Amino acid sequence: MEFREMNNQEMEKALQTNVTHGLDDDVVKDRLRKNGFNELKEGEKQSAILLFFAQFKDFMVIVLLAATLVSGILGEYIDAIAIMAIVFLNGLLGFFQERKAEKSLDALKEMAAPQVNVLRDGQWMKIPSREVVVGDILKFSSGDRIGADLRIIDHSSLEIEESALTGESLPAVKCSDPLMNEVEGIGDQENMAFMGTMVTRGNGVGIVIATGMNTAMGKIADLLQTAETKETPLQRRLEQLGKILIVTALILTVIVVLTGVIQGHDLYTMFLAGVSLAVAAIPEGLPAIVTVALSLGVQRMIKQKAIVRKLPAVETLGCATVICSDKTGTLTQNKMTVTKVWSGGKTWDVGGTGYNPVGEFSLDGVSVAPKNHNALLQIITFGMLCNKAELKENGKQYILDGDPTEGAMLVAAMKAGLTREHLSKRFTIVKEFPFDSSRKMMSVIVKDDKDNHFVIVKGAPDVLIAQSDTILWEGRSEILNRESKERVQHDMNGLASQALRMIAVGYKPLSKGTILLHETEAERNLTFMGLQGMIDPPRPEVKQAVKECRDAGIKTVMITGDHVITAKAIAKELGILKGKDRVLEGRQLADMEVGELEEVVETVSVFARVSPEHKLKIVKALQNKGHVVAMTGDGVNDAPAIKSADIGISMGITGTDVAKEASSLILVDDNFATIKSAIKEGRNIYENIRKFIRYLLASNVGEILVMFFAMLCALPLPLIPIQILFVNLVTDGLPAMALGLDAAEEDVMKRNPRNANEGVFGRGLGWKIISRGFLIGISTLIAFYVVYRANPDNLAYAQTIAFATLVLAQLIHVFDCRSERSIFSRNPFGNLYLVGAVLSSLLLMVAVMYVQPLQTIFHTVPISGRDWLLVIGMASIPTFLLAGTFLARKAQ
Repeated sequence: MEFREMNNQEMEKALQTNVTHGLDDDVVKDRLRKNGFNELKEGEKQSAILLFFAQFKDFMVIVLLAATLVSGILGEYIDAIAIMAIVFLNGLLGFFQERKAEKSLDALKEMAAPQVNVLRDGQWMKIPSREVVVGDILKFSSGDRIGADLRIIDHSSLEIEESALTGESLPAVKCSDPLMNEVEGIGDQENMAFMGTMVTRGNGVGIVIATGMNTAMGKIADLLQTAETKETPLQRRLEQLGKILIVTALILTVIVVLTGVIQGHDLYTMFLAGVSLAVAAIPEGLPAIVTVALSLGVQRMIKQKAIVRKLPAVETLGCATVICSDKTGTLTQNKMTVTKVWSGGKTWDVGGTGYNPVGEFSLDGVSVAPKNHNALLQIITFGMLCNKAELKENGKQYILDGDPTEGAMLVAAMKAGLTREHLSKRFTIVKEFPFDSSRKMMSVIVKDDKDNHFVIVKGAPDVLIAQSDTILWEGRSEILNRESKERVQHDMNGLASQALRMIAVGYKPLSKGTILLHETEAERNLTFMGLQGMIDPPRPEVKQAVKECRDAGIKTVMITGDHVITAKAIAKELGILKGKDRVLEGRQLADMEVGELEEVVETVSVFARVSPEHKLKIVKALQNKGHVVAMTGDGVNDAPAIKSADIGISMGITGTDVAKEASSLILVDDNFATIKSAIKEGRNIYENIRKFIRYLLASNVGEILVMFFAMLCALPLPLIPIQILFVNLVTDGLPAMALGLDAAEEDVMKRNPRNANEGVFGRGLGWKIISRGFLIGISTLIAFYVVYRANPDNLAYAQTIAFATLVLAQLIHVFDCRSERSIFSRNPFGNLYLVGAVLSSLLLMVAVMYVQPLQTIFHTVPISGRDWLLVIGMASIPTFLLAGTFLARKAQ
């Protein structure tokens, strides 16, 4: 038998406690010794030193360290220091990122109540919550945070806000009776209270049945510790790129050196040239440029109200195929709002959303003034009188103090122009009978300005109908007979199908001198006035955001702890649930293995009544089917799935600290639409990374091939080592970085997500790199050969021509890299940063060729105007030859 099924005596026996005396000190000490303190434990932590050195295991980092050694051998100490600085900075970033991620468990710990009211040795006392043990008797009231998992044994009008665990926006009404029926999840356990949840109304007493890691919160903490953090596609791509580069660079360098030696070149000279080519072939600045590109993208995303916690994860958004979104507070506003008022067969629509008391009333699509409709005005007036909620204005924000249901009714009345000040002049509350979960009603006795007394009651519709004798119908009071009950039930069903939570309002006139001492006398023989239908409404901008994500090939899936009817209604309204899409409930998920779920998961658009374990299972099933999953949420219950998803997204306003710490991205405005902007930025960041990989590698291939072809043709070295390193510095620096600032192409959100398994050279990038690199190498070699053949005694002049041609060819090629199609596809002045970077590189090149001290260092000489025409012409061929071919194909 489970605790929720036991009565008080059975629990006392099972837990060896006494509800009137509590536990003795000896028993408490013994249980603390056996079970430990009531706190969330952490897994074994890696020491800070090991965590720091672990950052240098990455393959690209090893490549960088090798490049540092090579630069040191060449005497390029500034290069070596710069590379080491990059490696160290990357290591620090990774170290602090992982250390910060550990705070998620600390945030969970903080959700435990710091102190609780406990019964020990017959005395009530306050103790730290960590000292609570199983069998303790705890007392709690409105505003308290529950300190452990409890079985409620006594209560008064108790409601507990459990959204951090269940995702439901409304507080759960609690009872103390044993529950014999089958329950599906935390939200259905009405006689239980859970660690970390908040009491919003009433008070209660409970017996502790679980502490620490055995609580519902503790199970989430355990999931959070064991949840796997996946490598981002970008990290996988860069690791793949690093391996390709190092192998290719070493093979080509060895071939060039051996070919040069066979052709009769000096071994030492060829060794230096080979080492220089190795440095050129490995773009040691790539991780730095990637980091800068990601950082700049992060800055742009901050302006879009999205804060990035983990840099590489930004790019993951670009290949997201599924967004698993929590409903409450993410797709919806987490603000109960009255949208329908029914009375006497008429249904008025109420406009406006949230707690802003502005909105129109309409009947059959026609705007109406509530003061001209007595039935409407009366029901919303009585809803405000039988109400303890308060609405406070804080700048432009309205903040509710009180129960969300009462808040919705209060705001509906305020939309009609009613205020408490105005009503207080006409009505006085004489007596109040508070809400009780067993009665499912609240009532007040009111006196008006004419000294008339009457009772106002609000509560569950079925209960109010049962307690009513008459009904207001078209302004008249009629007997509530079977026929009229059926009419009311029919209209109620219509409202229920729209997922509205309904609160009924009734009243009863009192004759003068009547004194009602008990609620049972007040809440019978009522006149049924009508219903106020409310819902946590969708955010207005979400529907369009869902559509745009669908256009971009991204499916949105709702995952919620809420009821199926509510979830389906919201999902249909937002366009998430369409056609033959399926809906799965938590009880169905519980019976499925991950493998079974994989078979159907792609057909499901809504998961309702789910637990934290279910969310994790859903994410894993989608990932196993090859999807790149973004998981959004705001509660503690979302944190494990957020951490396991390819990219976790939390809410900045309503999100718990736990969710934020587990996430990669935080939405400052809690706006689902912001995800769309983040996805666009993520896609653009990846495209920009591809652009400068394409640019850097094509340039490096050109540098290697010009040397290789020269060796094969038994020509002198077209470039000396110092010139190769300078070309690498001039072209790999500012221009490559400026590509990271490129704006997104217009159709970026009209394309399907790229395959997460797509190689870094996918979509023809490898061919573009080789073909452009080949043409850059050939063009440079031809320019060198033409000049050298005309004047073989002036090798320095021919090498200067090759140097200028190589640099200029790369600087022209950088504009071609801005588009997947052709250099003519985009305005060359669309990226002014790139224009500035290219001009800066040109100035550096000219300075090396014409400033005397630099000529000595780099072994260059000034060249004539006629030879500049040769340089410009040959440097233009690699880009414009292929661009012309593209235009010719397009014209056909």
